[in-house]
Order: sequence, then C-alpha cells, then structure tokens
Amino acid sequence: MRSWVGGAELCLHLASDLATLRVVSLFKSASIVSLLTLLSRITGLVRELLIASSFGASAMTDAFNVAFRIPNLFRRFFGEGAFSQAFVPVLAATRAQHGDVATQELIDKVATVLAWALMLLSVLGVLGAGGLVWVMASGMQQEPRGFEVAVVMTRWMFPYIAFMSLVALGAGVLNTYKRFAVPAATPVLLNICMIVAAGLGAPWFKTLGLEPVYALAAGVLAGGIMQLAAQWLALKRLGLNPQLAWRWSGIKRAWSDSGTQNVLKLMGPALLGVSVAHISMLINTQIASHLAPGSVSWITYADRLMEFPTAMLGVAMGVVLMPQLAGARASGDSDKYSSMLDWGLRLVVVLAVPCAVALLVFPLPLVAVLYHYGAMTSFDVLQVTHALMGWGVGLVGIVAIKVLAPGYYASQDTKTPVKVALVVLVLTQLLNLALVPIYAHAALTLSIGIGAMVNAIWLLLGLLKRGSYKPEPGWAVFVMQVIAACALLGLFLMWANSHFDWTALRTQSLTRIGLLALILFASAAIYFIALWGTGMKLRVLVRR
Repeated sequence: MRSWVGGAELCLHLASDLATLRVVSLFKSASIVSLLTLLSRITGLVRELLIASSFGASAMTDAFNVAFRIPNLFRRFFGEGAFSQAFVPVLAATRAQHGDVATQELIDKVATVLAWALMLLSVLGVLGAGGLVWVMASGMQQEPRGFEVAVVMTRWMFPYIAFMSLVALGAGVLNTYKRFAVPAATPVLLNICMIVAAGLGAPWFKTLGLEPVYALAAGVLAGGIMQLAAQWLALKRLGLNPQLAWRWSGIKRAWSDSGTQNVLKLMGPALLGVSVAHISMLINTQIASHLAPGSVSWITYADRLMEFPTAMLGVAMGVVLMPQLAGARASGDSDKYSSMLDWGLRLVVVLAVPCAVALLVFPLPLVAVLYHYGAMTSFDVLQVTHALMGWGVGLVGIVAIKVLAPGYYASQDTKTPVKVALVVLVLTQLLNLALVPIYAHAALTLSIGIGAMVNAIWLLLGLLKRGSYKPEPGWAVFVMQVIAACALLGLFLMWANSHFDWTALRTQSLTRIGLLALILFASAAIYFIALWGTGMKLRVLVRR
C-alpha cells in the first residue's frame, strides 16, 4: 500500500515540476522574444531618428509615411493580422491532433493559396497606387508634389506586402514549433536596410537627381526581401519550408483542402476585425492630412515610440501565448488555458502600467532625446509629445488586447473580437468628432487610446462570462501593490520632467542622453524596489 502511495506522490511531484518547467519555459520564450523585439525597436528608433534629423516633419516625410502605411495596412490584413489569427490556431490544432505529416501538408497548401493571392494583389496595388493614396490621405493634394511622390513610393513598396505576408506565414510555423528567436529577430533587418537607405542612400539619390526620400522606399523593399530570406532559411533547417504548387491542378487542390478552407473561414471575421482597426487608422490619417503640415509625421513619430513598450510586452506575450493556448484548447486542458491567461494578464499589469505612467508624465524628455536633432525643431518635439500622451492613455489596453484576443482566437472564435472592434470603431470616431477641434492631431491618438481600453475591458468581461478565464486568487492585493509602486514612480518622473530643460540641452546631446539613461535606470530601480517593499514576490509570479 505504501508503495502505491509513494508512487502516487512521486507522480504528483513530477507533474508539479513539469508544470513549473512549462511556465518557466513560457517566460523564457517571452523573454527571448521581448529582448529581440527590444533590439528591433532600438534599431527602429535609430531609423526614425535618422529620418527625423534628415527630413524633419515635412510634406516629403508625410508622403513617405502615407506611402509606407498603405503596404503596411494590407500586410496586416493578409499577413500578421487576419492570416496569423486564423492560421496559427488551425496549425497548432492540426499538429496536436494529427501529427507533423498532416501539419506539413497544411503548410504547403495554405502557402500555395497565400502566395498566388499575394501576387495578384501586388499587381493590382501597383496599378491602383494613385487611388490608394487619395483614399488614405486626400488632403495631401494641397501639396501636389507630395502627393505625386507618395504615389511613386507606393508603387515601389507595394510588393513588400507579398514578402511580409509570407514572412508572417513562416513566423506562424516557427512559433508553433516553439522557434521564437528568428521571427522576433528578422524585423531588425528592415531597420538596418532603412538606416542604410537614410544615411547613405538618400545622399546618393540626391546626386543622381532623384528625390532623396525615394531611398527610404528602396530600403523598405530590400528589408522585406531580406526578412523573407532569413525566415525561409530557418524553415529549411527544420525541414518545414513550404512546397508551393505552380500548376493549376495543384493550386486547385490546395484551395479545396479542408484545412485551407478552415483557415479561410476563420480569416473572414478576422479580416473584418483587422479591417476595423485599420479603417480607424485610415480615417485618422485622412483627418491628419487635412490638419497642419507635419501632422501625419508627428503622429507617426509618436506611434514609433509607443510601439517600443507595446511590441516588447504585448507582441511578445501574444506570440508566445497564441500557439500554447491553441494547443491547450485542442487537448481540452481548460485549467492550463485559464492559468496561462491569468499569468499573461498579471505580467501585462506589472509591466505595462509603469510604462503608461512614463508616457503620461515624462513624454517630452523621451521625445527630445530621441528626435530633437537636425531638421527636427522644438515645436515638432512639442507636437510629438502631445500625440504620445494620447497613446499613454490607452497603452495598458493596447498591450492587454495582445493577451486577451488570442484567448478567443485559440478557441477559433474570431467573431467576438470583431463585434467588439466594430463598436469601438464607432466610439473612436465619435471621440474624434468631439476632440479634434480642441486638441488637433493629439486627439487622434487619444481617441484610439480610449478605444483600446474599452476594447480590452470588453474582451476581458467576455472571457469571464463564458468561464474560459477564471482569475486566480490575489488579484486585489496585486493591483494595489502595482498602484502604490506606480505612484512613487510617477512622483519621481514628474520631478525629472520639470527639473531639467530637455529641449535647451539639444546642444549637449551626450549629456542629455546620459541623463535620460540615468533617470530611466533609477525609475526601474524605484519601481521594482517599491514592488518588493509592498511584499510582491516577482520570482513567484514568473514561476507561478
């Protein structure tokens, strides 16, 4: 009898150890993605700094930003947005239920359909570039040269959609097989190409008699090619690179495959959901194009800075959790599913809330240190600061959605997030109607921030109502600990914001950079020491 009891205890201990290892493995994977994303965002900020110092906020930078948003918009439709939301859960479920051979067949057939659809889309996009720019930013016609340049760059960059959508397919496969490093690292290649384009390409284009900003479009296209090559090599090493069908019979079989049809069926609502989010962005860009010259660029610079915390936290968590949640759903392990959601949301709160505080009370130093060089004026810095504060209002919601939405997608429910997004779209535009006359371009980011908070709360309530997510004990104390630490952090950052004249330090760039680094280091120390002082055990949170 004792041997049976001992054996049972041993099994329980082993199960506990495996569960701990699984969570630590998730945290390790999220940390790897986050660190590589940090590298991507650092190189991205270098890229934006070079663009800002070289071109400032002008009609030409507005033209580039509008042209770049068009392929990005379609990339998010057909690539990492709707496609990933539909493809990754189906891929994870196929692997869990039918094994690797069936998974490879699914990859081949979905890749075939996607590749041919993207080729057709690229041709149509190049032909219809003028109409797309007008739809995105008709106000640019006030500056005919800027509108013309935007159309030319849209034609140059449109094939980027095809490259990046295939990159999204590769990333979905690699993430499902828990190979997170390559997909997280490849965006660095785009930034490197654009840095070279801004630093070396623009002067060279000028000597050739071409508009220097065209070099940025060439850098984008080169970055897309390099990212696809890196992803394809990673898939080839694992023996998972897709085998595309080039004959009509193979394409037809790929289209009629049940797995492909399942992905397409799920893509419908997901596409609408992504469309809703980007329709809001399109409307905002359209509004900004009718405001003061430079408004599109001010919002874009703020957007790039805001992406720093959202990518490091939200994207990293979403990338790691999506295939794991889908696998838990496919195997019927509801406890693991709920536990991972709880763990992800706690990390969002403990890491995103202090970042939101920093964007709200310490925005000007961040913008000044990163952008206040060359053609970028003190006035431009102030306008970017106002836009960045609007993002700060919704940062927690933006990051939380990256954890909450996969909770629906993992269950192959793409309809609920769409319904929520439609209501939020209406709310966002009503807020624009009320706020733009008062706050101009800053209202556009503020309305999206408020909408993101509403979206996140709605998704959370939906998961709670259906019983998919059951919060584990201790949330009330946990939230109070974070609020107390953030209050102390906020007081320190408010002092640092007002004690130094950040724009006047422009002539002492190294001093200003060193001062910001010291304050950010001190801020992190204050926050985490304050959490420790309230009794929070961060190591337990990570290993939970």
